[in-house]
Amino acid sequence: MNTDRRKVVLIGTGMVGMSFAYALVNQGGACNELVLIDVNKVRAQGEAMDLNHGLAFAKSNMKIYAGEYKDCRDADIVVIAAGVAQKEGETRLDLLQRNVEVFRSIVGPVVKSGFDGIFLVATNPVDIMTRVTYELSRFGASRVIGTGTSLDTARLRYLLGDYFTVDPKNIHAYVIGEHGDSEFVPLSQVMFATKPVTAILEDERNSYCIDDMKKIEDQVRTAAYKIIEAKRATYYGIGMAIARIVNAILGDENSVLTVSAKMCGEYGQRDVFIGVPCIIGRNGVKEIVELNLTQDEKAKFDNSASVLKEYFDGLTL
Repeated sequence: MNTDRRKVVLIGTGMVGMSFAYALVNQGGACNELVLIDVNKVRAQGEAMDLNHGLAFAKSNMKIYAGEYKDCRDADIVVIAAGVAQKEGETRLDLLQRNVEVFRSIVGPVVKSGFDGIFLVATNPVDIMTRVTYELSRFGASRVIGTGTSLDTARLRYLLGDYFTVDPKNIHAYVIGEHGDSEFVPLSQVMFATKPVTAILEDERNSYCIDDMKKIEDQVRTAAYKIIEAKRATYYGIGMAIARIVNAILGDENSVLTVSAKMCGEYGQRDVFIGVPCIIGRNGVKEIVELNLTQDEKAKFDNSASVLKEYFDGLTL
């Protein structure tokens, strides 16, 4: 990976992609070169112009321009936020198959350019599209990452912080599994600073209860549906999540983030890409952090993995 400059290529300049680009520019320091690629080249050029005009207000200088796949050659990270929308009457599997064709038109040219960095996938359904990227690219598993349940985890910590009236940064909790309907919160692993939340819930001296935890989990799981109902799409939160992962990679932070990663025996699973806590650094996934799940939580994880395997097995690559 190139260490002299920090170059990121974004493929797909829709609302998710540009929310990420906007977050990256405003946070500053993560990279000094950002390339925008889109099938609509004119749009990519317009987006690059718009971002460049705000650089005078940004924290750091950055070279931003609309490019082509050949520009991926010396990039550190290629972020894929491109995809097609679901048509009326179309099944999820139909949508998946069409997105496979889109990814085939993207991943092949990126690899052909000589790219040797890290793929970061944000296109939904993200766990399956991350596995598709892995299969098409033939890159090592540590260098193909999906945004996974990183946004879901942020939503969870926000809601728990609000419930316990504490800074979400002091809540240690994860949403794991599919970024979708089968995701879940392993309550046994939720910590309020260094104190297990289960112990707080069992303390009769306060008004906190397990039923409220179930309601919060449901709020996290259905958040996207409610946002889409209100404003037709979600993009700010996931854009900031992508920026957070990019920062962790380029900064070699070794931060723990819940990304979609390939299972190689962890949690008793293999091959499936699924959202789990991982240590993220300069070379991608450094280590998958295997949580000590209860028997019930393990069953939920297995179910989530089965859902993802079923949909992937229905695809034609």
